[in-house]
Amino acid sequence: MPNALSPLVELENSVEFIGRHIGPDSAQTQAMLERLGKNSMAELIEATVPKSIRAETTSVLKSAITEQAALAELKTLASQNQVLKSYIGMGYHDTYTPNVILRNVLENPGWYTAYTPYQPEIAQGRLEGLLNFQQMILDLTGMDLANASMLDEATAAAEAMAMSKRVNKKNKSNTYFVASDVHPQTIAVVQTRAEHFGFDVIVGDVSTLAEHDYFGALVQYPSTTGQIHNIAELAQTVHAQNALITVAADILSLVLLEAPGKQGADIVIGCNQRFGIPMGFGGPHAAFFAFRDAYKRSSPGRIIGVSIDARGKQALRMAMQTREQHIRREKANSNICTSQVLLALLSTFYAMYHGPEGLKRIAKRVHLLTKTLAQGIRQAGFELAHDHFFDTITVETNKAAALAESAESNGMNVRLIDSNRLSISLNETTHSSDVDALLEIFASNDKAAELVDAANTLVTIPAEQTRTSAILSHPVFNTYHSETEMMRYLKRLESRDIALNHAMIPLGSCTMKLNAAAEMIPVTWPEFGRMHPFAPISQAKGYSALFEQLQDMLKACTGYDAISLQPNAGSQGEYAGLVAIKKYFESKGEDQRTICLIPASAHGTNPASAQMVSMKVVVVKCDDEGNVDMADLSAKVEQFGNQIAALMVTYPSTHGVFEENIRDISELIHSVGAQVYVDGANMNALVGLAAPGEFGGDVSHLNLHKTFCIPHGGGGPGMGPIGVKAHLAPFVAGHPVQPVPNTNTANGTISAAPWGSASILPISWMYIRMMGASGVKLATEYAILNANYVAQRLKAHFPILYSGREGFVAHECLLDLRPLKAASGISEEDIAKRLMDFGFHAPTMSFPVAGTLMIEPTESESQMELDRFCDAMIQIRQEISKVESGEWPKDNNPLVNAPHTLDDIMDPQWSRPYTRDQAARPLPYLHNHKVWPTVNRIDNVYGDRNLICSCPSIDNYVD
Repeated sequence: MPNALSPLVELENSVEFIGRHIGPDSAQTQAMLERLGKNSMAELIEATVPKSIRAETTSVLKSAITEQAALAELKTLASQNQVLKSYIGMGYHDTYTPNVILRNVLENPGWYTAYTPYQPEIAQGRLEGLLNFQQMILDLTGMDLANASMLDEATAAAEAMAMSKRVNKKNKSNTYFVASDVHPQTIAVVQTRAEHFGFDVIVGDVSTLAEHDYFGALVQYPSTTGQIHNIAELAQTVHAQNALITVAADILSLVLLEAPGKQGADIVIGCNQRFGIPMGFGGPHAAFFAFRDAYKRSSPGRIIGVSIDARGKQALRMAMQTREQHIRREKANSNICTSQVLLALLSTFYAMYHGPEGLKRIAKRVHLLTKTLAQGIRQAGFELAHDHFFDTITVETNKAAALAESAESNGMNVRLIDSNRLSISLNETTHSSDVDALLEIFASNDKAAELVDAANTLVTIPAEQTRTSAILSHPVFNTYHSETEMMRYLKRLESRDIALNHAMIPLGSCTMKLNAAAEMIPVTWPEFGRMHPFAPISQAKGYSALFEQLQDMLKACTGYDAISLQPNAGSQGEYAGLVAIKKYFESKGEDQRTICLIPASAHGTNPASAQMVSMKVVVVKCDDEGNVDMADLSAKVEQFGNQIAALMVTYPSTHGVFEENIRDISELIHSVGAQVYVDGANMNALVGLAAPGEFGGDVSHLNLHKTFCIPHGGGGPGMGPIGVKAHLAPFVAGHPVQPVPNTNTANGTISAAPWGSASILPISWMYIRMMGASGVKLATEYAILNANYVAQRLKAHFPILYSGREGFVAHECLLDLRPLKAASGISEEDIAKRLMDFGFHAPTMSFPVAGTLMIEPTESESQMELDRFCDAMIQIRQEISKVESGEWPKDNNPLVNAPHTLDDIMDPQWSRPYTRDQAARPLPYLHNHKVWPTVNRIDNVYGDRNLICSCPSIDNYVD
């Protein structure tokens, strides 16, 4: 008997989110298919994706549910987390995110959907914020230069070790010294990196610094147990060894403590988390990395610099990009291609909102409460390990375990270091009533109010360690303290950028799809945000369930047997995957496998990651169709045989096609016992249709900030978990502080936190849960449809460089501009800048082939938006024709002069062979809405020759 309620049930379980995520509606879909000469989506997929790899592993996913149902389900998971007051410390502290910043930045798609500022003319807002970040770090650390953020403090420490080795020409030692009172998660990441670089690591007391030979040393300031070391004395000792000293510094303490740079530090690193960024069970957070001017060309990460535009106006851009891994490949300083832009900006705006005096009030208050707690604990008869401290005290007692257990039962987490020591770290959210509650744990009858006078007399920061220099004196940190002014400043910066809330961002290889609001909402839930990464796992049942469910989802999407969620960027995922391969071969006694085969078309991070695990990169040629050259690959396999550890291959290829012979490639590599690493950058063309774990992959990293909807955030955050086949599962990374189920700490540690940037994993969970088995497959099909529609519309105007067997591309296509450049002199850069006048961010420029543009429209864009972009590109082609014919001079036309700003249009001395309207409003839709670039084309050479990476005078901003 049919269920009379079935229509109602169907309505209640409607899956409208799929239609909201996917851009084209049914009418548009049919029109696009007709343009491609196909009757159905099935026909298109059959003509595009090789039958030999087809596998719908996603069929095991649950059915799609509504936004409301998914949020309710996730809220049930989140409620299983117990959020206790956290005094664990170890570099993670509870904090307040100012609401004006929460609403206008963290929850604002104008900030979180932007792309990395490779096109600086339409990224001046973010770039100004990042320059402010660098200025903040320079002020607090006392160093010459700072980069624009790192992934986490532990990664920054590992990068500091590597840089110390690169730049130290005096000491040829292969040993690195790490103080034993550095945060344990940092020690673990440094040891892992050192192992694969072939460095030795000594972990010892700072008192033994003079007893060893080493090329560099790492110390914590204050230490993980709270002690304030004399950095000047330590630096003197290290320098006497002809070594470099790196100081891992707490950013809030630097408000009151003397800057490490003033005390002789060579590199200063740390984390910005406590400047308004939720703990989030480990991330994402921005780390900082500051260094001496002499090391600027050896530094990792991105650096923002000041330059000028074509009109001589101040303009910002990423400086010295030739250092980056995309260009230098295996010779790069680092493989990191994601910083933590969004989080760096949050911390900078936090500092600007509070200003130097506000930060001092916060730091002094935290310090006074800590002294008050110390006074009370001493009066209760307990002994403290250190007399000098900022916000952390360590209690020496054989009752440590019982006291920690008592604290937990009273809603507080302290850090149990060992059976005889526990530490307590106070923070911005701590109040005197919290100190009273802590004192009760120690059976003290004292109250904070009664202890303050005595606490004020305690000298817990030595005079020589007390900061005397000013902090954050630049006007930008002393102007925006009212909510009105801050709100307007944030809006002013936002308006200078093009993000997904303005237009499609058609970047090939860097999928810029919809980051739906429903996916973003849980990020700011306190049940996720206020969890300390090292809180007892029994308090994180919601997170544990989330991890397990997301791992199952990702296994279904990839065909792999296990997932590690630890890597907190795609580059780190590559590194983690190669480490797992290396550990696997070590377990088999096959240490001779040191060669990594990498196709010429590979992402720049691939060879850079391979060199990080000391593998030798051997490049495999590509054929005329853009595929891996099987003859060359066979020759390399024959030549190197069992010396080969892995082949790193991107699928579909970076050239935007599905290679027909991927199974043959995998079988060839496996025939000599090597592993196949499938770069997951292009999973947007696979999910639901094919799975790398099924067509030969042994390991892949997944860019959750691409295929699985975590936003790019202007250059970070990202997440790069890895999927592995069963034989590699025992070799994925572990964690020494918070054990990760089914892992071994002997495999090393990749990120500071056990599950990487845990607080943004709900985004991917929400995406897969709302799309369900049918939706994730449709997303892939529409990504392929949209890319082929764009290619079809543009191919009469621009040659499509590569296509598949039946003339179709995958989810992205390459436009070959080299013939046009030869005929007209117009370059791919000219076209990229001209697109800004049409309100678009440029496609990927000159990658993977010089003189090309790589376009990836994603499934999220409607036919209307695709047509708008295609219309712009066709209009640009017509403009190029006028240059080819001589109607417009080669040195004075809308392309070489692009982008056009209001300064251009308002200039009374207009002397160009095209009208102002042709310059700024070349298509009718621009009469209704126009996004104006705020600067003209930027002079990169000038910026590198006149390197300025700190804030100019405020007058420059006014002018």
